[in-house]
Amino acid sequence: MSIEKSQVEKALAEVIDLHMETDLVTAGSVKLVEVDGGKVSVTLLLGYPAAGYFDTLKQAVKDKISGFDGVEEVNVSVSSKIKSHAVQQNLKPLEGIKNIIAIASGKGGVGKSTTAVNLALALKAEGATVGILDADIYGPSIPRMLGCSGQPDSTDGKSLEPMMGHGIQSMSIGYLVEEDTPMIWRGPMVTQALEQLLNDTRWKDIDYMIVDLPPGTGDTQLTLAQKIPVSGAVIITTPQDIALLDARKGLKMFEKVEVPVLGVVENMSIHICTECGHAEHIFGEGGGSRMAEEHNVDFLGSLPLDIRIREQADAGNPTVAAMEDSQISAIYREIARKTAAKLATKAKDHSAAFPSIVIQNN
Repeated sequence: MSIEKSQVEKALAEVIDLHMETDLVTAGSVKLVEVDGGKVSVTLLLGYPAAGYFDTLKQAVKDKISGFDGVEEVNVSVSSKIKSHAVQQNLKPLEGIKNIIAIASGKGGVGKSTTAVNLALALKAEGATVGILDADIYGPSIPRMLGCSGQPDSTDGKSLEPMMGHGIQSMSIGYLVEEDTPMIWRGPMVTQALEQLLNDTRWKDIDYMIVDLPPGTGDTQLTLAQKIPVSGAVIITTPQDIALLDARKGLKMFEKVEVPVLGVVENMSIHICTECGHAEHIFGEGGGSRMAEEHNVDFLGSLPLDIRIREQADAGNPTVAAMEDSQISAIYREIARKTAAKLATKAKDHSAAFPSIVIQNN
């Protein structure tokens, strides 16, 4: 007695994608089911990068199907295809960039830039093509964190080639001025510089552009919301009450400008003593998850207060690149998968499918 295709499809509807938080059928991830006697083949296509999750998902499917009578062999193929998602109503995605994700915090000192660069590296490790835009004009830190120096090339005298560090495309005002030169600019100059850095760089087939925003809810954030097509935002906070207070303002700002908040990341959540192993919640406990719950957004994960994260970022070799197989890197990659999966649940961008209407006077 051989298994029926309908039995396999029903079984797949009971396998949960842990990052999409729904079953494979509802998520639209099942692309092909073939039954040939006792041999079953399943092809899955995820809408987010998840190289580190493929084997786990394959095993879950095999375990679900192999127990049926008549099943002799189960082959599971898993891959990802990343699509462009909807942005603010009056904007269209930029050429060469499928999705822009803003990384924001209400205040400084919460490790936002360090988290942004490690999140970018984690998305790359999961199989995506990634870029990072340093939107902090007054305090650019991405060049140092990616270990990049020098100035970007310009082949046509009008546009810039992105700088490459650890396989990540990047652009920052820090590449165009000396590291110790202060940017003494008023708001309009800052917002114009931000637009030029994004629009005048020759980005190459980017799945996710990470935008590292400065702290606060000022000119740069407003420009991002009004003129730059953003698919979603991630809020970085620490468990400390003061940080949470400002993080809430950042979250509400994105809600007001209709940019979906993909979730909250709690940084510096726990410190484990390297000498004795004692764990201590230096900045408080559980603030990020409570904030996410209050505002009905996802809690994407919590990161430890670990001296290596700071040292490696300062040295231009961030943790996800420096310690690929570490527990800390695994946390960053899990946060990256959850972030991308949350974005995958949002509406797709269909603007490319519609013709552009041009009116000419002959």
